[in-house]
Amino acid sequence: QVQLVESGGGLVQPGGSLRLSCAASGSIFNIRAMGWYRQAPGKQRELVAIFIDGGITKYADSVKGRFTISRDSVKNTVYLQMNSLKPEDTAVYYCYGDISNSITKTYDAYWGQGTQVTVSS
Repeated sequence: QVQLVESGGGLVQPGGSLRLSCAASGSIFNIRAMGWYRQAPGKQRELVAIFIDGGITKYADSVKGRFTISRDSVKNTVYLQMNSLKPEDTAVYYCYGDISNSITKTYDAYWGQGTQVTVSS
């Protein structure tokens, strides 16, 4: 079994910063992609930033230049540094992983429980 555990959400004023963390644990064989999605009230879940096998990094246009995704491959952890936060960044942020487990070697999509980010004065 594989688990994703997020931390780091909270309340911040516009222009402020937050750093989210997501650690993958369990019977991990390989991580093909890992990153962050978000879902605001009344909206669909959308990609924020993600690492994909082969060194590919993707960002939503709305966060380019403000958010930075990074990873620690040894710890199976990804981070999302969010700067210059705006009220429209308010959402529940979900960690996502495309991960194979060490038993079956098959890939499955895993989600964290979500962490609330609220940007408000």
